[in-house]
Amino acid sequence: MDQPVTFRPATGSIPKEPGVYRFLDAQGRVLYVGKAKNLRSRLSSYFASAQTLPEKTRRMVQSAVDVNWTIVKSEFEALQLEFTWIKEFDPPFNVRFKDDKSYPYLAITMSEADPRVLITRNRDRKGTKYFGPYTQSWAIRETMDTMLKVFPMRSCSSGIYQRAVQSNRPCLLADIGKCSAPCVGRISAEEHKKTAKQFGDFISSGDEKYLKELQALMVKASAEQKYELAAKLRDDISALDTVLEKSTVVFTDQTDADLFGIADDELTAAVSLFRVRGGRIRGARGWVVDKEIERSTGELIEYLLQNVYENLSGSSEVPKEVLVPELPADAEQLAMWLSEKRGSNVNLRVPQRGDKRALAETALTNAKHALGLYKLKRTADFTARSDALAQLQKLLGLSTAPLRIECFDISHLGGTGIVASMVVFEDGLPKKSQYRKFNIEQSTDDTDSMFQVLTRRLKYLNENQIEGENRFSYRPGLLVVDGGQPQVSAAKKALDAAGISDIALIGLAKRLEEIWLPASDFPVILPRTSEALFLLQRVRDEAHRFAITAQRKQRKSAIATELGEIEGLGDKRVNALLRRFGSAKRLKLASLEEISEVAGIGPKLAEVIRAKLSESD
Repeated sequence: MDQPVTFRPATGSIPKEPGVYRFLDAQGRVLYVGKAKNLRSRLSSYFASAQTLPEKTRRMVQSAVDVNWTIVKSEFEALQLEFTWIKEFDPPFNVRFKDDKSYPYLAITMSEADPRVLITRNRDRKGTKYFGPYTQSWAIRETMDTMLKVFPMRSCSSGIYQRAVQSNRPCLLADIGKCSAPCVGRISAEEHKKTAKQFGDFISSGDEKYLKELQALMVKASAEQKYELAAKLRDDISALDTVLEKSTVVFTDQTDADLFGIADDELTAAVSLFRVRGGRIRGARGWVVDKEIERSTGELIEYLLQNVYENLSGSSEVPKEVLVPELPADAEQLAMWLSEKRGSNVNLRVPQRGDKRALAETALTNAKHALGLYKLKRTADFTARSDALAQLQKLLGLSTAPLRIECFDISHLGGTGIVASMVVFEDGLPKKSQYRKFNIEQSTDDTDSMFQVLTRRLKYLNENQIEGENRFSYRPGLLVVDGGQPQVSAAKKALDAAGISDIALIGLAKRLEEIWLPASDFPVILPRTSEALFLLQRVRDEAHRFAITAQRKQRKSAIATELGEIEGLGDKRVNALLRRFGSAKRLKLASLEEISEVAGIGPKLAEVIRAKLSESD
């Protein structure tokens, strides 16, 4: 039964104006901060039947003892106040962004009398201008070293600088032309600051106008027979060209944009950011996001933009365009907020075509890769795996941790070509050599298929128990089936029929990641951040992947056999048809023109193929 929410405010007492609301626990801690165009409509949705709420939202509401709200004048003000409170209270149920690593930045301490350029991983220095982030520290070190040949500014630490001032002797960098030595008065503070500004302007925009100016000065110096000056300008141009070449050219125009890619699953999201300045990728960055409450892509993007641009301002840090995979509901207000940060208009949009769309796909690829790496690292963590197995032992009341887990999934195409998969995890890691697939000839539904495959698998436990002689006879500590109560009941029926009562059984339903136990009318809900749920999800997803792969292979094999019997179709033409259409169903639905477009298939052969496939229906 639903737990009654005793603190629910009377609907008529909730205003209809835009505002920001907070859920609080018994200690007064803020659990969640949200905003709404209409507070009454939004808050009422939290107090619907608990069974209709997403699991984490339900848990948040049931953990709270009070809710309060603040009315504001507009949606834009609600956006700003929500973000302020999230930063102030750090609510556990709001989205949390974690850098997947600490990225290096190039920084110039413009607030100092003699500004210094340095590489740092911190962004908390006041009066400092930051550039980046960069993915590789060695790359930015090479860039800085090259830039100092053209813009010889201070790069030494405060200790070295003070010693040079006291001894009136500059360091080695001044002797090799990579510092103008303001410490001993070789250049005035004003001139040195100007050099530092030029350094920053070039690294932030890659302005090729500056190169053209240097080229004009070089030609002029050569014409006036000032060959040493011309040679120095030539070397400066070459160095700056080198810096620009290290930035991948992605656009022919001077595009100024930040582009985001997002890949996610039920528990986690990975974000990839490309910073494009002057038509070139100037930096890349990534985050891993724990989704404590179910979030749409649009909602993730909203919080992501707030997180990224919170402490940024000005045209050098906030770009003209922000390109995202999906526009959030508050896109107009977010664009206004970004425009205020920049000081001029910012275009928030989804790239549709051309180079920007291609780069968006690259960002998505990077995000998918980052999500995979995060899962892999978490899986490879021995401590995390041990915690997961210990949690499962406690949850299921087992005498020992389930060191061997077997998971089963069913895949079919409209009830035909039924294939079941069995994947094996030992000590929390996949044992691919022990995966198995089962072809099921006839079945009434998924539960019948599950009963059949478990019956076939379990009979081997009683046939060969000699360790090392037959791995299929190894006894699992836990059986996992993909599905809810019906699938678990079918698996329990197979266990009972085999006379086995000492193997634990659970089902994992994908919709809310809920765990079903035999003879239980209610599921077990694990925290989304628990290692046990992460392990079960990985096991279930692997079983699903393996089942679909096996089913597709079976489907392709069947259609290849059918097509191979048609006169005039050899292996090469059959493979061409499979690449083009993928399945017999798609091929049967294709027009004669579409079939004849396939390499090696003319109009006459297309008619023969259609006729033969129609006969087999």
